[in-house]
Amino acid sequence: YGTGALGDIACHSMDAAFWALELDQPTRIEAETTPLFAETAPAVCRITYEFPARGSRPPVRFVWRDGDLAMPRPPQLVDGERLPGGSSGQLFVGDDGVIGADMYAREPQVFPATLHRDVIASPPPPRYPRSPGVYLEWIEACKGNGTAGSSFPDHSGPLTEVVLLGNLAVRTGQAIEWDAKQMRATNVPEANAFLDEEYREGWSL
Repeated sequence: YGTGALGDIACHSMDAAFWALELDQPTRIEAETTPLFAETAPAVCRITYEFPARGSRPPVRFVWRDGDLAMPRPPQLVDGERLPGGSSGQLFVGDDGVIGADMYAREPQVFPATLHRDVIASPPPPRYPRSPGVYLEWIEACKGNGTAGSSFPDHSGPLTEVVLLGNLAVRTGQAIEWDAKQMRATNVPEANAFLDEEYREGWSL
């Protein structure tokens, strides 16, 4: 609900939703921005990602905001209540309530407050393995003991691709219809020019 520039911080602050909701590739990405300049990112942008249903999970709409752009106040908050994280954070909107957290998904709090008290009194059983900490987890993975949560092929690579699709929508100024299998924008051919790098002779990737 307001955070840093997409390219700087989104791989951190979009991580919780991408992981917990088991998101994959979006099918549509639309960006609304203040005036664009070739040399810089816009001062303010709002990017909407549309993720399709997967198995038993329904479609998900993910909205990124940055700059001086506040989101509408959730109706689940009563007067005087404030979301965690101050001016930047995350908000998960569900059918029965919302969960607010800081930019890195810490200090989660459920709203309305009555629902939060119910969760504290009767917490759901643990669903995900607990990390010993990112540094130890990474070292153990290097030694062949398990897989780091930031695994390039399984998590951080796909997440980074999703983040960069937001930049693609910003750069082109058009809504992108995305074909994940072909890794191409199907409705904006000129957007695909940003996806291919021309390497110097004798170099390839």
